[in-house]
Amino acid sequence: MSEVTQILAAVERGDAHAAEELLPLVYDELRKLAAQRLASEKPGQTLQATALVHEAYVRLVDPDQIQPWNSRGHFFAAAAEAMRRILVENARRKKSLKRGGDVCRVELEDVADVAGDGAVELLALSEALDELDREDPTKTALVKLRYFAGLSVQEAADALGVSRATADRYWSYAKVWLYCRISGDPPPTAG
Repeated sequence: MSEVTQILAAVERGDAHAAEELLPLVYDELRKLAAQRLASEKPGQTLQATALVHEAYVRLVDPDQIQPWNSRGHFFAAAAEAMRRILVENARRKKSLKRGGDVCRVELEDVADVAGDGAVELLALSEALDELDREDPTKTALVKLRYFAGLSVQEAADALGVSRATADRYWSYAKVWLYCRISGDPPPTAG
């Protein structure tokens, strides 16, 4: 059992010091995942990788909501999901009328480049992922690991306990399904 898995088990048992020991062990990896995720966001994203990591970490080791961790892969899958939710919440916050979400922000250097489109795309992706999750949770988990956590197909396959070939099939199907769903076309029915 890896040191991370042992510490996760201690966190699950309610050991307050374990959460303090865990952060230094996983911080660099979480920071890389967050940086990769934010690099693929549209310009205008105000959330920094460090803030994304810290917010996700606080949600993951919240002593009021102790979660069972099966493995290191399970923890990072949950971290990817937490980061996705934080980005979606941030996009919704930006889009809300209360915060001027109906106002188009325009870069002075390039009047044709309208900022804020990323928030709309992220919300559409989130809604499509929720719908795919009702149809096939494993494919949804694969998308979250690949898209939000930045894992390779092999790393995601290992985290999900499926073969590389299965992960490749699931990834291909999920991309087409999500594209169809977001573009308004009927998604494929079998995969």
